[in-house]
Amino acid sequence: MRRHLFTAVLCLFASGSGLAGESAPADAAAVRVENAWVRQPPPGAEVAAAYFTLRNAGRAPAVLDAVSSPLASQVMLHETTVVAGISRMRMLERLVIPAGGTVMLKPGAIHVMLHGLVKPLTVGQDVPLVLHFASGREIRVSAPVRPLGAS
Repeated sequence: MRRHLFTAVLCLFASGSGLAGESAPADAAAVRVENAWVRQPPPGAEVAAAYFTLRNAGRAPAVLDAVSSPLASQVMLHETTVVAGISRMRMLERLVIPAGGTVMLKPGAIHVMLHGLVKPLTVGQDVPLVLHFASGREIRVSAPVRPLGAS
């Protein structure tokens, strides 16, 4: 568990929408990444989802601009919403984490999509993720793969 805690600064949620507010980015050292994990995709799938919690102990918002991984050709921030009973997913250009705030990336909400997996993911395998912040800082995270039914 301890190895899954990383310090970094992320953007604040201005209104909970996941879009960056107008505040200047904070120093990434004030943000912790906790409980990172990836859900094992079904056999043959070339996409997977990653989840984690971001805690900003700083006095200013932090902005996460992008996520990357050497195990995927494309990595994007997404948000799932339900409109009129239909689940919809949209890409987020960046994620703002408010000063003193917490943002949870979880199934059915904000998450990271890994597209074009370079090889199948197996339970217990660690998936390297790099979180890229507006401040220019990067946070490296190791996210273990959990079984397909995990939540």
